[in-house]
Amino acid sequence: MGEVNKVLIVGGGIGGLCAAIALRREGVPVDLVEIKSDWTVYGVGIIQQSNVVREMARLGVLDRYLDAAYSFEDVGIYDLQGNPLARIPGQRLAGEQYPANVGISRLALHKVLSDAAVELGAHVRLGLSVESFEQDAEGVDVIFTDGTRSRYALMVGADGVYSKIRTLLFGDKYTPRFTGQAVWRYNFKRDLSIDHLASFMGPGGNAGLVPLSETLMYMFSTSHEPDNPWFEASQLAELMRDRISNVGGMIGELREQITDSSQVVYKPMEVVFVNEPWFKGRVLLIGDAAHATTPHLGQGAGMAIEDALVLSLELAGEGSIETKLQRFMDRRFDRCKFISEKSVLAGDREMANDQSFDRIGLTKQMLKLTAEPI
Repeated sequence: MGEVNKVLIVGGGIGGLCAAIALRREGVPVDLVEIKSDWTVYGVGIIQQSNVVREMARLGVLDRYLDAAYSFEDVGIYDLQGNPLARIPGQRLAGEQYPANVGISRLALHKVLSDAAVELGAHVRLGLSVESFEQDAEGVDVIFTDGTRSRYALMVGADGVYSKIRTLLFGDKYTPRFTGQAVWRYNFKRDLSIDHLASFMGPGGNAGLVPLSETLMYMFSTSHEPDNPWFEASQLAELMRDRISNVGGMIGELREQITDSSQVVYKPMEVVFVNEPWFKGRVLLIGDAAHATTPHLGQGAGMAIEDALVLSLELAGEGSIETKLQRFMDRRFDRCKFISEKSVLAGDREMANDQSFDRIGLTKQMLKLTAEPI
């Protein structure tokens, strides 16, 4: 690893944990700090497509990952009344013996990744973040929020859409923007017909069903929420039912089962994209800290996982730290920008009720791009 003999990762989400795993497999000492003292996971489930399955294999966690997930091959596209429009076959990028795609609960994914990072020797500290830092040509001196100090060859900000590390690097130049939409999620007993990602889309609506296990699936839907309203927690079930009142098929059949507001996960969509190198000196942003986007293409976590793996590969290469981080940018910037911009575009076209927008074509374009090597 040459110059990179100790790395600090700020943030214990998907991107941060994958970076810790990848770097530990290269033999790099890793400290990981997570501001939550209770390492809980927000959300219901997550779609992880063929490029993520491939990268989980390269991270060395694929078997335990698949054990915790529901494997599936295809994406089914339906109109808002449940009529089939297209069936997009998956690609087995990790090898023919492995599935194309998976659905997995966020809690199960967190356990797989956090267990692997700790087992590989990452030093994890909870309830802690970075207060400030100073850097020179050889390293980064960090003061933590508990007053302790340490020095690192590299600091990686993987601390999400409201990244403190991004603010310390760029000030207020990049701040999250509300897109005008929100996403709603709710768990159900899995219907046997949901053995694939079932996406219902059309002008003015977008919803879907994702298998998470043999017995569990979740529903997602997006809605236009002008002015980013705040809702009483007790209202969420009623509001989610209202937001999918124009969707038929199985979504419509399940609608009246959305009764427990405490189980509704509601999240406004906020985006940010750092439109310049994601590093200054020996401090780098990855994942949502650099390129948070909407879930319309299902690739937000996928891009963070790819960031983590590419970072470890480039740090293992030749050259100065600046050369290595520039190579990382060369491999990541355009790919992540495409996903970010096209995801936002899909949401914008939904809100505009654009009947001419080719959502199926965009999905196929995304799958072709993400199948390419990183």
